[in-house]
Amino acid sequence: MTRLPFVGSEDIKRALGAAAEVVAAGGVILIPTESHYGLGVDPRQPDAVAVVYSLKGRPGGQALPVVCSDWEQVDSLVDVHPMHRVKLARVWPAALTVVAPCRTAVAASSTDTLAVRIPDSDRLRALLYRVGPLTATSANGHGEPPSPSVEGALGSLRGVPDLVLDGGILAGGAVSTLLDLSSEEAHEIRSGPVVWDEPLDLEKWVLQEG
Repeated sequence: MTRLPFVGSEDIKRALGAAAEVVAAGGVILIPTESHYGLGVDPRQPDAVAVVYSLKGRPGGQALPVVCSDWEQVDSLVDVHPMHRVKLARVWPAALTVVAPCRTAVAASSTDTLAVRIPDSDRLRALLYRVGPLTATSANGHGEPPSPSVEGALGSLRGVPDLVLDGGILAGGAVSTLLDLSSEEAHEIRSGPVVWDEPLDLEKWVLQEG
């Protein structure tokens, strides 16, 4: 197991190459998300996904959420319903995960849908831009709580990842809001930091457009 700092800009630049090699080889990375540490592998590689289930002691077949750097990566995996696309583009990046139909079969999901999000973390998006979409299931044993620390995550797993990106102690707190956006009507699966039905901040819209 290799452990690299992943805090400052120089840390991130040095870690990206190592991370890309691990992912390309089907390895597992411990990644810092907005709140807790997660297990990142290429969601399209069945063998890599199987290792994630093993590390968590989690039954196979349960879908794993995926994080993407931008809409290009999102669109490569899922088809977001037009009724939700504009609003979602205004909300992301955020702690909001959405379930949408897969464009093709993805190893991280045993169904025809996949849970994806663009995370509210600059360093994580920089990683994803370099290596591609990654699974982001919490790095903990099945049935145990997620951890905001590297030590807590490693102590909970049934093995060790190939690479640890040490982002320090994370914010913790609630996991992301989870919505089913596979049809015209949005259905909340799990409540979290983002409230989908809240009116959007129009001033923020103007600033983003400007």
